[in-house]
Amino acid sequence: MTYADQTTRDRNPVKRWLQSRRLSDALKVLRSTQPEERLRILDFGAGNGEFVRRMPGLASVEAWVFEPTPSLMAEARENLIGFDTVRFVQDLDSVESGVFDYVFCLEVFEHLPRKETTDALRAIHRLLKRNGLAVIGVPHELFLPAMLKGLFRMARRYGDFDARPGNILSAFLGRPPLDRPIAEISPGARYHFHHLGFDYRALRRLLQGQFQLLDRFFSPFPILGAVLNSEVYFFLSKAPVETSDSPRAHR
Repeated sequence: MTYADQTTRDRNPVKRWLQSRRLSDALKVLRSTQPEERLRILDFGAGNGEFVRRMPGLASVEAWVFEPTPSLMAEARENLIGFDTVRFVQDLDSVESGVFDYVFCLEVFEHLPRKETTDALRAIHRLLKRNGLAVIGVPHELFLPAMLKGLFRMARRYGDFDARPGNILSAFLGRPPLDRPIAEISPGARYHFHHLGFDYRALRRLLQGQFQLLDRFFSPFPILGAVLNSEVYFFLSKAPVETSDSPRAHR
């Protein structure tokens, strides 16, 4: 099963819509840029590259795709055939520091154990320009959204870690299970395959330790906040911003 089969081409129409919507919401950040601007953008943990494929004005953007998992990188390369301006990279150590105007990291951190999370945040901070913007999107796996997602997962694969009534109830109460299974998505790459147990509040605290948090919003219905949404976005800079403008102006 490909990455797209689990996201934008899932057999469930609601899940397909939510997966497409989260990409659209992230792309809205780019609408405020001027046509003459030449932006250098990194998709950190790009999966199959679908976010970059949907990027407006891609011909005038220097888009980089970073995906450390070989099987997913192969899907990204196939998905982006014909997009000659896209650069693919599997090792960021050789990339110069402070070169990206935007770093997008979507649906990645919920999969990373603590050490890998810390390493990823350091890498994003290093690669971002001083006045650049990091956009991090993660799933909302607490309270009512956790219950709704849990019921959906139980209908598909009852008994899995993220489809057990006790674990779902804990997340619904705001106390997600801490014993999340860890496996390897590729040799040496530790990974949480289940979203359940991820707590965006803990990630927010880590983000505020390294970045300036400019804004946060929920998707797909921002007006509802944490009540009934499936995704959380954080807008971050690596240095204090010089104006009072909020990233909401980008949307």
